[in-house]
Amino acid sequence: MMNNSKIALVTGASKGIGFEVAKQLGQQGITVLTAARTKEAADQATSELRQQGIEAVGVQLEVTDEAHIAELAKWIETEYGRLDILVNNAGVSLEKPGYEGDAFRDTFEVNTFAPYFITEALLPLLLKSEAGRIVNQSSALGSIQFILTNELAQRIATPAYSASKAALNMLTAYWAQKTSGTNLKVNAVHPGLVKTRMGGDKAELTAEEGAVTAVRLATIPEDGPTGGFFYMDDKLPW
Repeated sequence: MMNNSKIALVTGASKGIGFEVAKQLGQQGITVLTAARTKEAADQATSELRQQGIEAVGVQLEVTDEAHIAELAKWIETEYGRLDILVNNAGVSLEKPGYEGDAFRDTFEVNTFAPYFITEALLPLLLKSEAGRIVNQSSALGSIQFILTNELAQRIATPAYSASKAALNMLTAYWAQKTSGTNLKVNAVHPGLVKTRMGGDKAELTAEEGAVTAVRLATIPEDGPTGGFFYMDDKLPW
């Protein structure tokens, strides 16, 4: 299938920041693959985006399912032949009273292992793009310097979430140096404290505002940065 517009895959795109990232990319004329854990959730998000005139395609992706990842990579290759933008947005914060699983391991499965396997599977397709972009949705709570110096971070940080995002930051740096000299740019972003199910009602930013940094890094020009960690226009410490 020939498609002259850019193709973007956004994980966790059925709600919250992910949905807003998909919407804002779509508003720029980019074809958005809205990935969600279930086909129903993906199709619902896609329907809402299409009603706004956005070219969107719903895809099922349970990010911890290796078969889903392999099938999606094969489908994108067959359907489009390349991928221009990957936004690893799906994430969890499980260290709460009442969680019955292994919060530490389960957090890493979604926040670190999933982006690793998804990115590795899609890297050949991203390298086929004339301007490939990878954006990893991280958090200031994954910044080692921030944790050591910021009182708010020290008060709200939890070990699994912070460590999983710090590991994701390292993967960002790894892929950036691995693809140095190519058209691919890889960056991590902090969305801010956003009013979502994860961020809570007392957060300062809307989901629309929280999507801005990821969208900016997903669409940076050729002279834009790679191997960085950003919030809005500011570069954050690792």
